[in-house]
Amino acid sequence: MSRDAHLSELGEFLKARRAELSPRAMGLPEGGALRRVPGLRREEVAQLAAISTVYYTRLEQGRIEASAPVLMALARVFRLDDDQRDYMLELAGKENTRPRRRSVQKVRRSTQRLLDNLTDTPAIVLGRCMDILAWNHLSVALIADFSQIPEGQRNSARMLFTDPAMRKLYADWETVARTVVAFLRMEAADNPDDPRMTALVEELSEKDPQFREWWAAHQVAHHSVGTKTFRHPVAGDLTLDWETLACPTDPDQHLVIWTAEPGTASHEGLRFLACWAANHQPSTDAAG
Repeated sequence: MSRDAHLSELGEFLKARRAELSPRAMGLPEGGALRRVPGLRREEVAQLAAISTVYYTRLEQGRIEASAPVLMALARVFRLDDDQRDYMLELAGKENTRPRRRSVQKVRRSTQRLLDNLTDTPAIVLGRCMDILAWNHLSVALIADFSQIPEGQRNSARMLFTDPAMRKLYADWETVARTVVAFLRMEAADNPDDPRMTALVEELSEKDPQFREWWAAHQVAHHSVGTKTFRHPVAGDLTLDWETLACPTDPDQHLVIWTAEPGTASHEGLRFLACWAANHQPSTDAAG
């Protein structure tokens, strides 16, 4: 599409959005001369966006290009959602510098069923910022009863640095913690404008000097595979392999599972823990 065609399409887009808004909804008086078209008048849009009526008229006519600040003002006036704003900026040939509002992550019912069917394998689903979105009963027995943690605080990195029980659970807590910081660093690089990531980093930096030191080191890593040794109060020492599987419907969700080499003491310990967990179900459902 040519530049002129883009400007013309932008004008038609603005005209359509203008027709959708009523003066009452925008806090404008409805009296005066009879309105020939539905929605706001051009001069009313210009007033709300703090631009001249002539300037806005030329925009709708596809005769001039708009600056990014003017477009963002119009996005506010027209109450555009993220997709509409992106479309408008694309038509205008402007880069979208405003961070997209990220939707709340939910785990599919089929994924929760998969977790529940893994009766001999601890498994959780991690979301953005390493939030714990879902889990099964064996992961509760292995790590913690996640249902007892308020949903807004249910985050594996936060647990690792703020829950004293986690320092006892992992035989090499420092290595585990450093790896988690590297995971967060990588995610922060991919989403530098995520306010939740910023808040989490600020919180942990304030609460834990080790986190603050390791964050400043700028080490990065992807979720992949590894081995952890747990000093479990019921099953004893368990050396488990972990790996992550990406969710096909949400690349920001990862299924994390722990397994043990068959024939090893850890494998027998995990089987024992599964039997123990079956007879000690938590009072609250494990569904996230």
